Amino acid sequence: MKASDLFVKALENEGVKRIFAVPGEENLDLVESLRRSTIELVLTRHEQSAAFMAATHGRLTGQPGVCMATLGPGALNLVTGAAYAHLGAMPMVLITGQKAIMTARQARFQIVDIVATMKPLTKASRQIVSAASIPTVVRDAFRVAAEERPGPVHLELPEDVAAEQVADEVNVLPVHPIDLPVAHEAAIARAAELLMRAERPLVMFGAASNRPRLQGQLADFVRRVGIPFFNTQMGKGTVAGGGIAEGRTGFWMGTAALTERDYVHEAIDRADLILAIGHDTIEKPPFIMGPDGPLVIHVGYMPAAVEQVYFPHAEVVGDVGPSLTLLADRVEGRLSNAGALLPQREGILARTMSRSSESRFPLTPQRIVHDVRQVMPDDGIVALDNGMYKIWFARCYPTRTANALLLDNALATMGAGLPSAMMAALLYPRRRVLAVCGDGGFMMNSQELETAIRLKLDLVVLIVEDNAYGMIRWKQSVDQFTDWGMTFGNPDFVKYADAYGAKGRRVESAEGLAPALEAAFSEGGVQLIAVPIDYSENTRVLVDELRNRVAATDAQPGALS
Repeated sequence: MKASDLFVKALENEGVKRIFAVPGEENLDLVESLRRSTIELVLTRHEQSAAFMAATHGRLTGQPGVCMATLGPGALNLVTGAAYAHLGAMPMVLITGQKAIMTARQARFQIVDIVATMKPLTKASRQIVSAASIPTVVRDAFRVAAEERPGPVHLELPEDVAAEQVADEVNVLPVHPIDLPVAHEAAIARAAELLMRAERPLVMFGAASNRPRLQGQLADFVRRVGIPFFNTQMGKGTVAGGGIAEGRTGFWMGTAALTERDYVHEAIDRADLILAIGHDTIEKPPFIMGPDGPLVIHVGYMPAAVEQVYFPHAEVVGDVGPSLTLLADRVEGRLSNAGALLPQREGILARTMSRSSESRFPLTPQRIVHDVRQVMPDDGIVALDNGMYKIWFARCYPTRTANALLLDNALATMGAGLPSAMMAALLYPRRRVLAVCGDGGFMMNSQELETAIRLKLDLVVLIVEDNAYGMIRWKQSVDQFTDWGMTFGNPDFVKYADAYGAKGRRVESAEGLAPALEAAFSEGGVQLIAVPIDYSENTRVLVDELRNRVAATDAQPGALS
């Protein structure tokens, strides 16, 4: 067999079902081997989208997604996707081609050192120089990609190596399970002692708490200890099932979508101990630690990354689920102050969710979030691109199932929303999947509508339209710069969808969004809905209202800073 056959055999051995790709000349041996395999080749219209889809596969399943591109410009187009997975801790394997390494008939044509380029953006990057080494290289790549902290691994397969003949006795390596160690008993005892001494404890769920393996275990912990919790943006939905779910429980205090001064920070600022579960400092800080702040216990698969704004006082490092079970065993029924901050919950959520049913048109961000929540079932998946609306969804969208709100608060790149939603629709064809994109982010990878239609996906794309790079325009205003240089024109999105063979709709009234979404989901196929948004709420709420809240709090006698 050829080396490319052995490579594909090794991929099958890892359980790979799909490869997302824009192949090139240097991949043709591999493409031919894929043609005769059980693996589906999903052709995308841009390499960046292939990487976003592979990364989202890793995020949702815990198993590395796989993408492929050719050498040079094709491989370089994977760079943003590699960084997206690297910062977001999403397991992924990137495969790129290269010119022959044993001859140089085309000199330096199209040759870029992709292995070196990928090294700072991946957990490992290596060139395959021997066909016989393929089984060990592939097995190690998948192991490294999936182990904590998960992330991308890059493999370069030169075309002459792919075409080599390999002896039949070269076999793939068996995949074996790897069990993570539980936190040390002394660390658990130390954390338990601090919890039992706390007067106003609070739990926080961060980015690493959204691992698929944790589903249900975090809900059990909250139920047993009875401490209220909040989450970071990427930690949304991690407590699900078992009767403990955001928006349906007396324990959820909100989402730290901003670093400080938001309503949820009323509880954060009063807490004397925060149990930070799965916090990853790739996210914008959900709160800022200082010398007079609360004690912080870091619970994670990896030790804390000490930063100026995050320096925990104790750590529980190990397999998070079983470690939390042992911690709950020690403190269950012994936390007399567990619910000390719960009386603040109702007021925090009421003010955070206020004005969500206003009938203004164009629609306010709160109304868009409210109507989406009304239409999406508990297990429906919303995949966000990056823009101002992301903050509103993070603050105001109650999640009821783990990984039901896919957002990126790590690299925070535009253009990932549509490919991420496509991956979710591929994995879960029976669940409602909605991509929410700004007009700027959507147009960065809008060509993937053709891919979605070719794959016969049931997918609804909601385009939030303000004809500008809205978040940067808002920051420009907040920082008192002149409103300049951030606006653009858009195509007629209804006609744009129709041109691809999708169904396009435009929302014309405040009451029109929810029915349009419901109709789109009921009809099935690829549907696109354009809705104009009134971003004046960005300043009214996120600047003026929160500033006034802080000023009023500071003016009270004995107010906490």
